[in-house]
Parts: sequence; structure tokens; C-alpha cells
Amino acid sequence: MKRVALLVLALALPAFGAEWIADNAHSEVGFRIRHLMISNVKGKFKDYTVTLTTDDKDKLTKVEATIDAKSIDTGNEKRDEHLRSADFFDVEKQKDITFKSTKVTQSGKDKIKITGDLTMHGVTKPVTFDGTITKAMKDPFGGTRRALAAKTKINRKDFGLNWNKAIETGGVVVGDEVNIETEFEFTQKEEKKAE
Repeated sequence: MKRVALLVLALALPAFGAEWIADNAHSEVGFRIRHLMISNVKGKFKDYTVTLTTDDKDKLTKVEATIDAKSIDTGNEKRDEHLRSADFFDVEKQKDITFKSTKVTQSGKDKIKITGDLTMHGVTKPVTFDGTITKAMKDPFGGTRRALAAKTKINRKDFGLNWNKAIETGGVVVGDEVNIETEFEFTQKEEKKAE
């Protein structure tokens, strides 16, 4: 009877999970794209908020991100201004890039697959990120941290980013495929009751 009572009590207790927020000083939202058909231009976004939710078994259940498109940085201000213009991100009308996960699958010790809705330039499409996630650990300052690295590929034209120019030798100035590569270090925000 004692075992049954303990089992009933355990099932009745609320499950606890945790929220995590990206430490932007130790994180990066990066990308690369072909230029003139011969090389890659790399860039990043400097202003963003990324949060994770984990369940009572420390499994990732949700990822949400909001990126300020105006914060794009490719190391060339003239190019960045063009990317902010109506030819590309049109940041005056479409300020944010967002991602909301719809499915998270973990396998092995650290492998993870995150599927969700990416909204960019006012267009929403499903995308899947492949990556790795670490277990939670205590840092030297009394906090709790973990890391997530994830990447995917998208076609920019799927999101209405269509600008291009032909080059005399054949091909175009800007490639269509964009490699998105992210690395985040998260701090635990708070423990919370799972719904």
C-alpha cells in the first residue's frame, strides 16, 4: 500500500522544467552566402533574443527566437545598408526575423533536431535545424548554463528576398542558398512548473 500511495503522490506532484535565455556575449547568429559565384560572404545579426524551455527530465521542448533584421553585420556598411533596404530585408516594414519551434527531437547524448516556423521578410516557412546541445552545468559564478549549436540551409527566394544581378561571365552576384549557423550559450532564467 505504501508503494501505491507514493506512486499516486508522485503522479500528483507538478513536473518542473526550466527556461533558458541566450547570453549574447557568448553567442552568435551567423550566415554565409555565395558572392559572384566564386566565394562566400559571411555575416551575423548582433541584436537578438533566444529562449529555450526544458522539461523536468532536462529535455529541450521549445525554442523561440526574435532577431532584429536591422542589426545585420557583414563587415561592410555599404553592403549592410543595401541588405536593410527594400531590395532585401526591408527593415522599415519588416523589423523582426522570428523562429518558433513546432517539434524537437533529441537522440544520443547530445544530437538534436529542431523543426519550426521561420518568419522573415513577412513570409513564414517551416525549417529544420540540426545541431548539438550540452547538459546543464554550474558555472563558476553560481549560475547554470548550457550550450546549443545548430545550423540549416534555406533558399532566400522562398522568403521573397529576390534581388540579384547577372554578371558578364555568367551567373549572378548573390547566391540563392543561405547557410545559417548558430552557436548559443544559455543561462538558466528560472525554474517553472510545466503546464
